[in-house]
Amino acid sequence: MQQVSVAEDLPLVEKLKILSDAAKYDVACTSSGTERSNVGKGMGNCTQAGICHSFSADGRCISLLKILFTNECIFDCKYCLNRVSNDVPRASFTPQEICELVLEFYKRNYVEGLFLSSGILYTPNYTMELIYQTLYKLRYEYHFWGYIHVKAIPGAASELVEKTGYLADRMSVNLELPTAEGLKALAPNKSRGKILKPMRLVQSRMEENKKELVLYRHAPRFVPAGQSTQMIIGATPETDYQVISVAESLYKKFALKRVFYSAFVRINEDEQLPVLPGGPPLLREHRLYQADWLLRYYGFQAKELLSEKKPNFNVLLDPKCDWALGHLEQFPVEINRADYYTILRVPGIGPKSAQRIVRARRMGTVDFEDLKRMGVVLKRALYFITCSGRMMYPVKLEEDYITRNLLSLKEKLPFPVDGDTTYRQLSLFDDCHIPYEDSGGSTEEEVLGIVKGLEAAGNGAAQRAG
Repeated sequence: MQQVSVAEDLPLVEKLKILSDAAKYDVACTSSGTERSNVGKGMGNCTQAGICHSFSADGRCISLLKILFTNECIFDCKYCLNRVSNDVPRASFTPQEICELVLEFYKRNYVEGLFLSSGILYTPNYTMELIYQTLYKLRYEYHFWGYIHVKAIPGAASELVEKTGYLADRMSVNLELPTAEGLKALAPNKSRGKILKPMRLVQSRMEENKKELVLYRHAPRFVPAGQSTQMIIGATPETDYQVISVAESLYKKFALKRVFYSAFVRINEDEQLPVLPGGPPLLREHRLYQADWLLRYYGFQAKELLSEKKPNFNVLLDPKCDWALGHLEQFPVEINRADYYTILRVPGIGPKSAQRIVRARRMGTVDFEDLKRMGVVLKRALYFITCSGRMMYPVKLEEDYITRNLLSLKEKLPFPVDGDTTYRQLSLFDDCHIPYEDSGGSTEEEVLGIVKGLEAAGNGAAQRAG
């Protein structure tokens, strides 16, 4: 293994401050999606639901140690805080430093895994080699078998991406912007071809690995939790229809696990970046996530939800309700006779509720009280269903009437959208009041001070709860 070195010119605590803050705009943190047991010779394990335990106020996962390897970058993307033309504090970890941080935080149960992204240090190959060295050390020198999500660097050699994939649980390559035109305008150093190449490599290698595992049960696993990507929403003028069409294509062509949508935050002053008076388009991001679930779990297609004549989602209604109001000829649905996929399209009924309905019908007739116990949101569903030929209440199957009633429910969004709230990633040190400026001691002393502060904060919280 070729050894690549980076400068160690800053205290570790200062690097952690810079590179954890620099990672906050990358939203591709999610549950692991894979399961791997510890064989008794190492540290940590990976369970399918074992990663996402707590979230920050803006919905971002904080249970992973989420950092950049470096915020140095040779590119000048207009929307990026770490672009080469910005005058910001720069730092780079070494593979050894990341290993120490992961293990120290894991041992104290502050994190359960690692989310590692990076700027481009010197060249894509140089950066990808450093990331590979880090994962190799974690897995085979420190025997850490917890969850690792790592970014594949576009432009890096295929063999580097491939050997890193055997050490990671999930890999992702950021699409950055929905269209090639938007990428050319705001990220002229990047190209759609270079971004899609590692995505295609990961997909094809995953398919080959599945066949290998059938023949050889103990063959090494390649990216067992799959791959994902991220798109910035609102930096370029694409419509919602274009965005979800791109997402649908990625799911079909590259077998992605997730497409993440990141509301554009104007952190750079640049004439090519849009000025958003209302702040980041968080409500639009929320609607896109709702539509994404409809594509992945509800059997919808992008062209059913939107079209060129209606290119954007209704800001007042969620996409499923909006679709139902535009297709009232398909309602009401008779719960005791309709097939699973028809029931799934009813507002207020999700996959689990639909499965319970189908199973319960084998035992007898389902009524509205049964639906309530099954988890159906009747305040939405009641306009679109019948049980044994009757509706729950006398209602009109008219678009205006149903719309007024649905709007009166005042859908609760997962975040305020009044434009007055500031959004930031939670820090591991938020409750400890550690003064980063007082970092004159040795690296070991500083890290020990961080850990002791975290432990003290946790003990104090436990005493207050008691």
